[in-house]
Amino acid sequence: MSAIEERSESTEGFLERFDDIPLHKYLGLTLAEVKPDYGRLRLFKTETTPTGIGGSVNGGVLATMVDMAAIVVIFSKSLPGTEPAGTADLSITYLRQAQGEWVDAIATMVKRGRQLSTIDVSIVNDRGILCCRGRVLYAMHSLN
Repeated sequence: MSAIEERSESTEGFLERFDDIPLHKYLGLTLAEVKPDYGRLRLFKTETTPTGIGGSVNGGVLATMVDMAAIVVIFSKSLPGTEPAGTADLSITYLRQAQGEWVDAIATMVKRGRQLSTIDVSIVNDRGILCCRGRVLYAMHSLN
């Protein structure tokens, strides 16, 4: 098996086991939808989900959702000759408390590059209200 085939198998495995990762289980985070250059995560508030003021989802959890949604988008489609290397930069703007039974992180690819990829993420509550916006620069490693 070539390195590219192994990487592809590993990528698929990550998305298949996303819901079973211990941190995701603890937070209540699940993979709701994935297609090329798009991903949607859903966080169901549980007794273990860290909360903030007024029972809203904790801001650190929301930042984690931005990062994980971006990673799902990165893994949703490969660019030949590259492999994911890690988050290079992450920014988040909190617009309002994330209240509700669940919140979604909706991520879309802005630009997929050989060295850096840019992903936009919106977090909305269970009524469809925008709670925060994030942007992730994700580093890629060249296989060549």
